[in-house]
Amino acid sequence: MRQARTVFALTAPAYLWLAVTVLLPLAAMFYFSFLTASPLGGKEVHFTLKNYTDFFTKHIYWYNAWRSIELGLYVTALCLVIGYPAALGLAKYVKGRWREAIFLLIILPFWSNALVRTFSWTMVLREPFNILFSYPAIVVGLVHAYLPYAILTCYISLQAIDDALIEAGRSLGATPAQAFRRITLPLSMPGILAAIFLIFVPVIGSFMEPRILGGKDAIMLGPIIEGQFITAFNWPLGAALSFTMLGMVLVILLAATPFLKKQMAVG
Repeated sequence: MRQARTVFALTAPAYLWLAVTVLLPLAAMFYFSFLTASPLGGKEVHFTLKNYTDFFTKHIYWYNAWRSIELGLYVTALCLVIGYPAALGLAKYVKGRWREAIFLLIILPFWSNALVRTFSWTMVLREPFNILFSYPAIVVGLVHAYLPYAILTCYISLQAIDDALIEAGRSLGATPAQAFRRITLPLSMPGILAAIFLIFVPVIGSFMEPRILGGKDAIMLGPIIEGQFITAFNWPLGAALSFTMLGMVLVILLAATPFLKKQMAVG
């Protein structure tokens, strides 16, 4: 009983904070998503499903939802392709102060505001590369924003792998490629999966980078949702689109659950 009270005392503040700052706003937005108009303006409102049916009946919504998912796949794949080798080098080959210096460079972007970083890319992409206000510019900005997550999560998993396992595999005749494919990669899968969750989910709902770097290519579900809240003041539609996107993410995760369970068991 005493242990239960201790656990409650330690966890209650965190759960209370989550309830106030996350659950209550989500509940309010879920309620708004079924209304004909925002109730904050003193208008007469009614319950409706039109905000949800609009997503499936209007081409602009489901088409740009797919573009958002496609963007998430591109950015996640690029972050892993670039971040995993970097994490592997940090975990197994770079030692001492060099590792500390590289870690400092990795986390350095977190010390500045995301808006400042994104506007900085407008200068880089405008002059030397001339790809500003294009789809590649959006991908570059998002990869730069989320690459540290891929490096750090993969590094934690790779650092935990005992080098003796790799040496044992090599002593039994495995080539470096075989040792990586059969030992290092499976054991580092938890870090890869964590990177996928941390990158894919927020990227498909991103709106700041597409709006600043994308120009005409910035029309995706994230900026559309932002426009409903900020510009059109159509909170019910914006809330419905937000929960529709959340449902899409949950469906994707549920579809990937068997594969994830298999990889976690192997890891």
